[in-house]
Amino acid sequence: MATAEIGLSCYSNYFSGVQSQNQLNEQPQAKKSLLDVIRALDGATPELVERSKTIFFPGDPAERVYLIRRGAVRLTRVYESGEEITVALLRENSLFGVLSLLTGQRSDRFYHAVAFTRVEMVSAPAGSVRNALEGDSSVGLLLLQGLSSRVLQTETMIETLTHRDMSSRLVSFLLVLCRDFGVAGEKGITIDLRLSHQAIAEAIGSTRVTITRLLGDLRSLGLLQIDRKKITVFDPIALAKRFN
Repeated sequence: MATAEIGLSCYSNYFSGVQSQNQLNEQPQAKKSLLDVIRALDGATPELVERSKTIFFPGDPAERVYLIRRGAVRLTRVYESGEEITVALLRENSLFGVLSLLTGQRSDRFYHAVAFTRVEMVSAPAGSVRNALEGDSSVGLLLLQGLSSRVLQTETMIETLTHRDMSSRLVSFLLVLCRDFGVAGEKGITIDLRLSHQAIAEAIGSTRVTITRLLGDLRSLGLLQIDRKKITVFDPIALAKRFN
């Protein structure tokens, strides 16, 4: 898919997402949210993880399931060569660490999970989640919704990383962030994350020097601004078209 197609899709999805949320707000309040379910399970605990800290490593036992309350978590796959590839950047209400639930057996972690920002989350033992699934079918639906979000985010990151040209990869990544973490304002869409150039470089497989140069180019073209590590994209559609 061309960059512009991805970008236009992300931008329209962003607004459709806002609309969907508004529509949800108008509906009668659901009895339970996924957060309510996870928080009420035996052994559930709130957790606070500072930025860049590891939540779990590949090979760790998959004993707990996590739900993000605030912040963002980066999932990566580490290869024998030492290369680390981002497979998902998870936002609020995303569920992760569910491999043992899917396989039905004790499993080891497949990914490296790192706090991309300061993260507040709730974790629960996988056994407690499995018991809740067996006892209440509505819990299964809530978990499926959380997993759907996780799958979509992984697919989006894969699309981003298919761009060999680093300029296009960066633009695609910024458009994904606009969709998942964007806040609409008078100047455009502000990505509600404090992003260092190094963090962006690690997320898309580049270097800090390259990211600094490319962001400088985009700023010179009047496509975005950066204020205290927060990026505002003035017009995501124009940004996507620029790199068609």
